[in-house]
Amino acid sequence: MEENNSVTRRWEDLDIDILVKIFQSFNIFQLTSGIACVCSSWRMACCDPLLWKTLDLSVTRSNFIKIPLEPYVYVDAPSDKALTRMLKISLSLSRGNIRTLIFHFYLYVSDDQLTYTAERCPHLRRLVMPAWNRIKKTGICKAIRIWRELESLTMPSIANPPYLLEEIANNCRNFSELKVMGPFDSYFASTIITYLPKIRVLSLRCAMLVKDALISILDNLQNLEVLNISHCLLIEIPPPPAPRRIVRELDQSILDKASRLREFITCMKDSCIMCQRTRNDEGLMRWYKYEEGVWKVDEVSSLSL
Repeated sequence: MEENNSVTRRWEDLDIDILVKIFQSFNIFQLTSGIACVCSSWRMACCDPLLWKTLDLSVTRSNFIKIPLEPYVYVDAPSDKALTRMLKISLSLSRGNIRTLIFHFYLYVSDDQLTYTAERCPHLRRLVMPAWNRIKKTGICKAIRIWRELESLTMPSIANPPYLLEEIANNCRNFSELKVMGPFDSYFASTIITYLPKIRVLSLRCAMLVKDALISILDNLQNLEVLNISHCLLIEIPPPPAPRRIVRELDQSILDKASRLREFITCMKDSCIMCQRTRNDEGLMRWYKYEEGVWKVDEVSSLSL
């Protein structure tokens, strides 16, 4: 009987382009699981820029508990080590090619982790920030100085916005898109007007929005093209001692001011589930209560994840 002379091809001899196509279907856990250590051709495929346009860490979150003192959360050591390991492998394989970086809203990144990341993806253009608890002023400012090509930022609300927005204004000349996930008052509005007057896209969805802040934005951001206030808890703050009042419907003066925009996206319906959630959470969304990934949604297509 004749022997079977068929040639068996080894995995490591597979064409690099085919390997890259296969690896494109992998998530961050699979890409950092050790496949780059199989052989030199697999490592070459794992470093292909096509795999690293986006580093999506929204699939992982910290294992934490809330505590009464700053930073108000405690992240357990195994969770922190797992994130550090994932960052080191990802950033090594990406070779500086990451353009979009997405953190989970409840991924409590430390200053050291943020700085390490910034130094290894200096050409970042879009950033989706995690909660601020463990990130200090020095840490985020150092990162922004590295990310000079940054164009778009999604961030939780911040108590003292001037230092951050001034850093962006001084370093990121192409910055044009901002999403704030949290309360938005007149102080925040005036800070944007001062430091980011040429911003083109702004999303404030699912937040407590002060009516005067909205009016300031419409009056002063002359380059603004798209404004999303869907599902916001719009409040009016009259002079003391009168209590604040929830605004149920936009008045004609606001609609007239917004008519110059290319897109003015609103939703204030009592029947809308997201509007109900914002009201129930008093304008400070507790995203952990809802289905996973709902925090990623935005009516502005360029901001939706």
